[in-house]
Amino acid sequence: MNPDNQVSRRIALGIGVAGVGALAAGAVRGEEPSGKKPAAEVKLLPTRKLGRNGPMVPMLAMGGDMEATNAPGLINRAWASGMRYYDTAQKYGHEHEEAIYRRWFAAHPERRKDIFLVSKDYPKKKGPEELLEMVDKRLEALGTDYLDLYFIHQLCPEVYGAESVNWGKSDVFRKVAETLKASGKVKMVGFSCHGGPEYIQAAADGGFLDALMVQYTPFYERGGAFDRALTACHEKGIGLIAMKTLRHAGNVPKRLPEFERLGLTTHQALLQAVWSDSRISAICNAARNFDQIKSSIASAHGYKAPLEISQIARLKDAVLASRRTMCPGCPSCDAKVASTGFAFRDVARYVTYFEQDNYGQSRDLYLALPATARDSSQADLKALHEACAFGINYPEIAARAERYFA
Repeated sequence: MNPDNQVSRRIALGIGVAGVGALAAGAVRGEEPSGKKPAAEVKLLPTRKLGRNGPMVPMLAMGGDMEATNAPGLINRAWASGMRYYDTAQKYGHEHEEAIYRRWFAAHPERRKDIFLVSKDYPKKKGPEELLEMVDKRLEALGTDYLDLYFIHQLCPEVYGAESVNWGKSDVFRKVAETLKASGKVKMVGFSCHGGPEYIQAAADGGFLDALMVQYTPFYERGGAFDRALTACHEKGIGLIAMKTLRHAGNVPKRLPEFERLGLTTHQALLQAVWSDSRISAICNAARNFDQIKSSIASAHGYKAPLEISQIARLKDAVLASRRTMCPGCPSCDAKVASTGFAFRDVARYVTYFEQDNYGQSRDLYLALPATARDSSQADLKALHEACAFGINYPEIAARAERYFA
């Protein structure tokens, strides 16, 4: 697959509504949660190389933090539908999701070698060096002897302090990454970024990490700090994985005429807009039900070439016209994140989870934030709202978070 192929959109995406439906059906036809479909019949997802030295990974990852009752069935059906990239973390599923994977591997030991497995941890007490102690707990919890990728989870000043912005270029983290990989317990090391673009830029400056997971929107400011940081990482061979790609678009109309003609729902078009950035290796997509998985799989199989700039602009217009609870990313947020202790981006994310998915763990996630990160009294949210290019009403969202979770 060539992600930079610039073939005609009329040819590349002229698959029609029935075409995407057929792709979805082809990926999951006759599938049951038991996953008994012969492996030869499973259509695997297209792949991209993860960084300069990484493997080819599926363009779409099975996101974590699933409801415990749904997780086993979703994991099985994702496998049987051709997904081979699974993302989880220490805290997901009330700290029980890794155990679900452990039981899955025990029941299907032959599958481990065929998947790309990611987990994450919170080294809040000692910083990156704590990962050397934590990794064995992750392996035990998952029932495996290695991770394909190991992340510091949610790297941002609200969780780890202001000095954490330098971790991505620190000698301490460099030595930790080298030790982890030399042990054979981890193949790749990085962090999931919940801070501003300065965190991504620090990783580029350090040049030793293998991959980052970044909150990504296709509507970023061209030439802005986020864009420059992504390019710097890409040029250093650091793999980039997009997350939170659909969270700002929960209230966007499901179908728009220009994408309907291409056989795409609005959300499928948003995924393709992300894949249109050849710097992005994969999208980690949260999965709450199998319909979401099927839709995303169909979009991955249907992707043939980048969306046109005018199509991405139309998507942006649709997002701007909707009621948004989660910022798609803009320079005003990036400038504010370092100036306030209030975790407005995380709070907005948890409100989004709660309102869009009726996600029961949203309250726990909110209460797990440090008290200072939940205190909006010292933050000028009105000014943030007025400066936001996407018009996110942060004062209202902070009030809803208090009402829902406090």
